[in-house]
Amino acid sequence: MPLSKPVPRQHIHSRHLHCRGYHRDDGLWDIEALLIDTKTYSFDNLDRGGVNSGEPIHQMGFRLTIDDEMVVRDAEAAIDAAPFGVCAKIVSTFEALKGLRIAPGWRQAVASRVGGVKGCTHLTDLLVGPLTVVANLTVRDTRTRRRAPAAVGDKPPHLDTCHALASDSPVVKREWPDFYEGD
Repeated sequence: MPLSKPVPRQHIHSRHLHCRGYHRDDGLWDIEALLIDTKTYSFDNLDRGGVNSGEPIHQMGFRLTIDDEMVVRDAEAAIDAAPFGVCAKIVSTFEALKGLRIAPGWRQAVASRVGGVKGCTHLTDLLVGPLTVVANLTVRDTRTRRRAPAAVGDKPPHLDTCHALASDSPVVKREWPDFYEGD
């Protein structure tokens, strides 16, 4: 169902996210994300001598290399455009993510290593949001397809992670009736 028709308005800002997951020839996984912010108007900027309409205010990328257990083997950040000249100097701090596991507590672990003044808000948001989702959809879904079926009686781990997959939803009743907990 589409959104309702909006009232007359003026477009001001766009954020484009592009994420991809790759299985590497060496068995590891690369999860990449790119964030680009633009404005529909030009404005002054002391560090860049101005930013033109449509020119990226932020253009930032991230590559996490992870293993089958979702442990970060390598982390690489890049800032190609930012409003301040000092922004790009922070990218090496994201190497501190090496050794962390994308699992419960991931968001807090990331915040403790690269949150606040230790990192970049935009890269951290990209990392704990869309990049993490793509990592899960790439690695876990691929691993699930490769594995033998789960033992009879094991509740699928994705149940109860959203409205559609709630234990009492019609989707669960249809797809995983053994785990349906509705009326």
